[in-house]
Amino acid sequence: MQSHATGSKHSSRLKAVHGNSLRKAFHEIRELIVHGKLSPGSWVVEGDLARHLAMSRTPVRSALAWLQREGYVIEHKNARKSRLVVAPLTKEDAGELYAIIGHVEGLASRQTAALPKSRRMEIAARLKGLNNQLRDIIRVRDSRAAGIFDLDRNFHHTVIEFGAGPRLLALHKSIEPQAERYWRLYASSIINDLHLSVAEHDEIIAAILAGDADRVERALQANWQNGCERLARVIDIFGERGSW
Repeated sequence: MQSHATGSKHSSRLKAVHGNSLRKAFHEIRELIVHGKLSPGSWVVEGDLARHLAMSRTPVRSALAWLQREGYVIEHKNARKSRLVVAPLTKEDAGELYAIIGHVEGLASRQTAALPKSRRMEIAARLKGLNNQLRDIIRVRDSRAAGIFDLDRNFHHTVIEFGAGPRLLALHKSIEPQAERYWRLYASSIINDLHLSVAEHDEIIAAILAGDADRVERALQANWQNGCERLARVIDIFGERGSW
């Protein structure tokens, strides 16, 4: 009996270790993809990743399967064999991602708009502070793309964190890094339209202050839809990345 119990504990420890290694491999490989260190369309070599991460191939293989389910890597087949590649950046993919995020944030924002007035005023003040920092960047023509991304992301996170439940937050957390790939690659060209996004943010803030759930949901979805259209124009100029 004692031997069985000891074996069960050992098995549980092994599962825990594998689970931790899997999560670590998933997040680190995803980070390489999001930041463009594994470029769109490039081959994914399991052994190279295992050596880079100083891990065995087992958690890396499982992490790649996880990344494939979430759309970060895809299977590319030809007449001879199939291989995993980093998912390309395309207008079609961006349209799907931006639409999903817009709907998720729109649903969450309805709950934010339903909060007591004092709380909504507090949230609006924080949002105005972030949006004013974006205005400052426009005024001084500061082209630091990373700073703009962080401010814009914090703006959207502030809107949803007060209204999203655990399921919406989990969905948003899984989708957002995929949209981040587009921002990081095309940011230097998108920032020329930053004033349009700032104006759309103003409408989101006004809708929250008014406590109008329908209005804030429309405003958030419009911000993402318009952002996708602006991105599509840039992709038309510079081309899709990683397509065959």
